[in-house]
Amino acid sequence: MVHFTAEEKAAITSTWKLVDVEDAGAEALGRLLVVYPWTQRFFDSFGNLSSSSAIMGNPKVKAHGKKVLTAFGDAVKNVDDLKNTFAHLSELHCDRLHVDPENFKLLGNVLVIVLAKYFGKEFTPQVQSAWQKLVAGVATALAHKYH
Repeated sequence: MVHFTAEEKAAITSTWKLVDVEDAGAEALGRLLVVYPWTQRFFDSFGNLSSSSAIMGNPKVKAHGKKVLTAFGDAVKNVDDLKNTFAHLSELHCDRLHVDPENFKLLGNVLVIVLAKYFGKEFTPQVQSAWQKLVAGVATALAHKYH
């Protein structure tokens, strides 16, 4: 279990309330698919993923990115219970979708990059540290049901 200090929780919640879930989610998932092209195999039904511009402009990537980041909002609300918060999604990604759990770490790191881009100087090392801890905790929670 990950333990968050009051300062870390405050850093996470204060930045999260300013995040445009639709834009940041689309960019995070899009970047994941561009930077780590092997992750595209989980999105065969998304249509054209043949280039960076095709991926970043793909409406299905944008919609799923929003869905992913909306679910990530549950982590922000439940930082002290990530394992239970993501139990259902862990089962889904393990048993039905067969997603390599390493991809959760990759997406978390891409999300931190996107947040750093959006917040600039306000994304201090302390804020980044809190977010890195959160995305690592989410990745661990999502990988929990894997055999």
